[in-house]
Amino acid sequence: MVVDFHVHCFPDELAATAVPRLAAVAGISPQLDGTVSGVRRSMKDSGVDCSVVLNIATKPQQTEKINDWAAEICGEGIVAFGSVHPDFPHWRNELDRIHELGLKGIKYHPDYQEFFADEDRMFPVYEYALSLGLILLFHAGVDIGLEPPYHCTPERLKRVVEAFPGAPIVAAHMGGFRYWDEVEELLAGKDFYLDTSYSLGHMDDFHTRTLIEKHGFQRILFATDSPWGDQSAELEKLRGLKLGEEAETAILGGNAARLLGL
Repeated sequence: MVVDFHVHCFPDELAATAVPRLAAVAGISPQLDGTVSGVRRSMKDSGVDCSVVLNIATKPQQTEKINDWAAEICGEGIVAFGSVHPDFPHWRNELDRIHELGLKGIKYHPDYQEFFADEDRMFPVYEYALSLGLILLFHAGVDIGLEPPYHCTPERLKRVVEAFPGAPIVAAHMGGFRYWDEVEELLAGKDFYLDTSYSLGHMDDFHTRTLIEKHGFQRILFATDSPWGDQSAELEKLRGLKLGEEAETAILGGNAARLLGL
């Protein structure tokens, strides 16, 4: 099984404007059109069995609508995460509803949502989400479309991980895009997951292999950041690391299947 743990999609009526706008801000070219149907075609072409679609409420009033849509798109190889904006007043009820909808987790993007990952007010939210069995996935490190300060650095993420040892927490972009020395120093080996989204090829292969070895391949998740990464190309990059059959099989899908309960 191959699982892409980090994919972004939009409703069809929004994708045509949202993807070009985000691409212009970040200065990168999309590889897909950002629709669910586009991802399913890519999965078929690349041999990806399951894609985890991550949704982000960038405004409090978007929260419920985004979670409704996330529930609608599940199935046919799509697993979706929900979103709760940090300023959404009824966060506890919405986390209950996310759980009832069958969504697997919550995506946080502290830069877009304008909060620091280790703010005191967020710890009760994290605790309650985890009590429901939800996975917490954080954008980590630099967002190339935004200016600093960055809101989920390895130092801040370390406080979250240490507060919830062994919890199902995932740090995108190998723990912190462009912060990989700090990831290796502060986070490697701790009991949480790193995903490979938009990092393979941006890190050199030696440092990628080193970080995977120090963190443990059992806690690495293959991910592409589609539409910004191409699923076929990212699979080729991961396989090109020559990590060995056991590690490669685990990273490509075994770890994700266990985490998601597939």
